[in-house]
Amino acid sequence: MDTSNGVDDRGAKAQRLRIVYGRGKEAADIGQLDFTRIWEQALKDAGVELSYSRGNRPQPRLTMAAGLPMGVTADGELLDAITSKVCSTQHLLKALVSTLPNGICAIHVQEVGMGLPSLPVAVRWADYEVDVVGADEQAVDAAVSKLLAAEAFPWEDARGEKIRHYDLRPLVADISIHEACGDVLRLRMRLRCATDGVGRAEQVTKALGLSEPARIHRRRLLLAEESPARTAWRRRGRYL
Repeated sequence: MDTSNGVDDRGAKAQRLRIVYGRGKEAADIGQLDFTRIWEQALKDAGVELSYSRGNRPQPRLTMAAGLPMGVTADGELLDAITSKVCSTQHLLKALVSTLPNGICAIHVQEVGMGLPSLPVAVRWADYEVDVVGADEQAVDAAVSKLLAAEAFPWEDARGEKIRHYDLRPLVADISIHEACGDVLRLRMRLRCATDGVGRAEQVTKALGLSEPARIHRRRLLLAEESPARTAWRRRGRYL
């Protein structure tokens, strides 16, 4: 905070950093609110001067692409951090090695344009690896083919006393058997992850007639494609 002129500059927006990070087993049970606090502290400890919202309760301008369900690991998550002062992306990536707790690791940091859509608006799909135990490969292959061939797949999801009815099919882009190792069958899924709908890996495995997954890992998030003009401007070092 710069108060040399009696002005609080924490609300300034100097830079928008996009961080690709992973979440391992050690951090898989951290809730979303605590996760945001961990990132806020880690960035501060790394020397980043974050930008804060105005008002009586200023909040750091940190935005995650999509909430990660409890117990799910990942290695392609996205976080945008807006800073009040410019910092080096290379320095930040190195500094985060020591400021992030076990189970959370920064993989890549880059600067992106302030004018780009927010991450929750831009994200479209998520790629998952799902391990199931004791499944018959041929039966799973047949169930996958049936689901993918269906025009609609009516489904219901019970959460407590509430039952939600919806069409599962539009939330599934693809499913494939990736590999089999002993009694573990690993599936790969591309599921909807957007403001208009979210596909949940455990619900898809249930729809396939399989037992509860032994492991769910989100491999990466896919964003909406950028326009060629915007991509060209970014390559020239100009950010929209």
